[in-house]
Amino acid sequence: MVVLGLDIGEKRIGIAVSDITGRLAMPLAVLSPSEVLGQARSFKRILLDHEPECLVCGLPTTLAGSEGPQAERVREQAEQIAQAVRLPLYFADERLSSAEARRILRAQGLSERQMRGKIDMVAASLFLQAWLDRKEYRG
Repeated sequence: MVVLGLDIGEKRIGIAVSDITGRLAMPLAVLSPSEVLGQARSFKRILLDHEPECLVCGLPTTLAGSEGPQAERVREQAEQIAQAVRLPLYFADERLSSAEARRILRAQGLSERQMRGKIDMVAASLFLQAWLDRKEYRG
């Protein structure tokens, strides 16, 4: 089962994808929100190439575990995307995923400038991997 992970931000949407077994998440791409929400050719190509069976979107939560201030916007956009592509939608806690993505990229020797944009797709792969590990999609 292929799963597409979306890290929905105001300026960028990081995209990750699982392997066909639904066990391993990999960073894939970063697109603008207008490309994804508007179903641009770049996003349609990702859907055609990977044929996901569901979407997992990161949901901003506070350190205490409650939904963060951006959660409502993310929920609305995620639901809009899921309806447009006719796929089931799940949410994953994205707490600290961007900070961890930044740490991973810094450890690889990337500068702040080189990290720009990559953080979003790495963050998407981190929360998608955690979601896959919990096997939420099988329940």
